[in-house]
Amino acid sequence: MTESTRDQLIGFIGTGNIGNPMARQLIRGGYQLVVFDLRPEATENLLELGAEPASSATEVASRCSIVFTSLPGPPQVDAATTGPDGILAGAQPGDIHVDLSTNAPTEVRRILRIESDAGINHIDAPVTGGVIRAGEGTLTVLGSSDMEIFERVRPLLNHIGEHVLYLGEAGMGGLYKLINNVIVLSGHMIVQEALVLGAKAGLDRVDLIEKLRQGTARPYMGLADIFLAKQWENPTSTGYIAEKDMSLALQLAREQQVSMPVASAVHQTYLATLAAGMGDLHHYSTLDLLEHVAGVEVPSIEPQDT
Repeated sequence: MTESTRDQLIGFIGTGNIGNPMARQLIRGGYQLVVFDLRPEATENLLELGAEPASSATEVASRCSIVFTSLPGPPQVDAATTGPDGILAGAQPGDIHVDLSTNAPTEVRRILRIESDAGINHIDAPVTGGVIRAGEGTLTVLGSSDMEIFERVRPLLNHIGEHVLYLGEAGMGGLYKLINNVIVLSGHMIVQEALVLGAKAGLDRVDLIEKLRQGTARPYMGLADIFLAKQWENPTSTGYIAEKDMSLALQLAREQQVSMPVASAVHQTYLATLAAGMGDLHHYSTLDLLEHVAGVEVPSIEPQDT
């Protein structure tokens, strides 16, 4: 394969819930993709749109000078990068690896050192906004790396995100993303606890939510209708991912010697959902666990009403 051919192809590894719509946006932007996922069915729609299949991360890297990864967490990123079938086994000096995954800053810097020693440029660029915005190409991209390298891939990232932010040295993207996720993953749970308390005290769910939206709790009630629909199957975000992100945030807190008692309690609840066999369900399914412990059920909302 010639260098000009490699420069014309974009690699994408990890085409799951959020990786798939991001890859679609690149295809819609006119780019020719080479795709790989451990689950072949996750690439089928992309192949129908004209993407080319690969049998491993190594093959993707051997065929493309720019490779994106969108993976669940640190173990998967490490395997896809440094493993025997990983990116480094197929990449060439000067290539660029753009990691869209949520990872720990220390792990990002470790991967950066390994890739730098091999002459590979690493960009840490986690995204936030969710699956719907991924399908619209309106995510926020939290990019960090060498600025010159980042600017080289900005045109690609502009197809993925409405807001493409450069935050500085590698690891800063992961830092911003973890702080974002602590707020998101903790915020909805206090609303769930409050609604369970209201139900246990005999309050009418509809009346309670209406009154809360007229008071100072209003800013916190935006997701109530979504998680009260109680659609936990086929989730866009799972309990496993939520527990992983909270765990990474608490690891960062330990490194920085920052006390996070609320985040620690939230993490324990996510661990409890995993122990209850609910890890594959939507992370909002913590509501089921809170209801079970309290011995009460908050009446659900019909999905068409959300």
